[in-house]
Amino acid sequence: MTSGLEGRRVLIVEDEALVAMLLETILEDIGCNPVGPVGTISEALEIVASDAVIDAALLDVNVAGHEVFPVAAALALKGVPFVFSTGYGAGGLGEAWRGHPTVQKPFSEAAICDALRRSLGVSLA
Repeated sequence: MTSGLEGRRVLIVEDEALVAMLLETILEDIGCNPVGPVGTISEALEIVASDAVIDAALLDVNVAGHEVFPVAAALALKGVPFVFSTGYGAGGLGEAWRGHPTVQKPFSEAAICDALRRSLGVSLA
């Protein structure tokens, strides 16, 4: 079965090595091409500001003690959809970011796939 996400380049912003590796594996399993992972806000902002092709992003809300919202804002300015991942669920997001696709840790492959589909507007009719 196809995920509908094949070939999509997805930036991973995650500072926990095991979680980052899990996300890479999940993305590869559903046919995406992982970009990164990157473990700092500054690295993520550099990639977003570069000419790198990014179709979507998975953003850990708390990256090395810093909130990921500057990266989310930079992605939004470029029209790149993103999914937040957090141990706190959607309630851990600031008011301005509520309503964006969010997965709660620990997450499953299905949860990541569904959230990316929602953020990219991909439906499997």
